[in-house]
Amino acid sequence: MDMTIILIVGAGMAVIMLVVGLVVSLTSDRSMVEERLGRYVERERPVPKESRRASAQVTEWLNQQVTSSSFGERLARELARADIKLKPGEYVAIMIIVGFGVGVLGYFLGGRSLLVALAGGAIGLFLPRFYVASQQNRRLIRFNEQLSDMLNLMVNGLRAGYSTMQAMEAVSKELPSPICDEFRRVVQEMQLGVPMQQSLENLLRRIPSEDLDLVVTAINVQREVGGNLAEILDTISYTIRERVRIKGEIRVLTTQVMYSGRFLSMMPLIVMAILYLLNRPYMMEFFNPENNSRLPCGYIALVCAAILIITGYVAMNKIADIEV
Repeated sequence: MDMTIILIVGAGMAVIMLVVGLVVSLTSDRSMVEERLGRYVERERPVPKESRRASAQVTEWLNQQVTSSSFGERLARELARADIKLKPGEYVAIMIIVGFGVGVLGYFLGGRSLLVALAGGAIGLFLPRFYVASQQNRRLIRFNEQLSDMLNLMVNGLRAGYSTMQAMEAVSKELPSPICDEFRRVVQEMQLGVPMQQSLENLLRRIPSEDLDLVVTAINVQREVGGNLAEILDTISYTIRERVRIKGEIRVLTTQVMYSGRFLSMMPLIVMAILYLLNRPYMMEFFNPENNSRLPCGYIALVCAAILIITGYVAMNKIADIEV
C-alpha cells in the first residue's frame, strides 16, 4: 500500500512538473528569426557547456530523429499554426510523458488493470494533440476576425504612399496579436532576403485561412501584372468583413449543436468508465468467455455501440458545418 501511494505521488509530481515546463516553454520569448540567427551567431550563456550538453543531449537526439521524417515536418507545421514555441522532439517527448503519466494513474485508479492502463496511455498520448488543435482553431478565428482591420490599415498605408513592405511593417506594429506576430515574421523574412512571394506562402502555410489565401493571391497577381493594389484590397476587405460577420452568426447558432454532439458522443464512454471503476465484474460480462462461447455477443455489442457513436458524431458535425 505504501509503495502504491509513493508511485501515485511520483506520477502526480511528474505531471505537475510537465505542466510547469510546458507553461514556461509557451511563455518564452523565442521567435523564428532568433532560432535561424542562432545557427550562425554564438551567444554567451551563463550555463556551462558541459551541463548544457548533458541536459539537452537526449532532447536534441530525439528532435533530430523526429525532424528528419515527414511526421516531424507535420508536427512542426502544427506547432507553428498554434504558435507554440516547441520543437517537434520536445512535443513528442511531452506526448510520451503525458501518456505514461495518465497510464500509470489509470493503472492504480483502475484496480491495477492493464486494460485501463493501456486505455489511459492512449488517451494521454492524444491529450497534447487536442490542446494543439484547440489552439490552432482559436488562433485561426482571431486571425480571421482581425484580417479586415489589417486590410484597411494596408489600404490606408498604400494610399498614403507606403510600399507593400512598409504597409506590412505598419500592420506588425499597430495591430494586436496574432496578426501582428505573423506579419512581423513576414517582414523579418523579407529583411533576411526571402522573396515576398515565398514569405507570403510561408504565412499561408502557418495560417490555413481561405480569406488570407485570397489576399495573398491578390498581392502576388498585382506584383506580376500590376494594378491598383489599394483598390483591390479595399474590395477584398469588404468581402472578408461580410464573410466574417456571417461566419460569426453561424458559429453562434451552431455552437449548441457542436457541444451537444461532443457531449452525447462522450457520455457512453464516461458511463462505461465509471461503471468499470465502480462495478468491474458487471462490465467484464462483455468479455466473459461463457457468454461469448458460441456467439461473441459482448464484442458485437461494443462494436455496434462504437459504430453508432461515431456515426452520430459525424452526422451532427456535418449538420453544423456550413460553408460560407
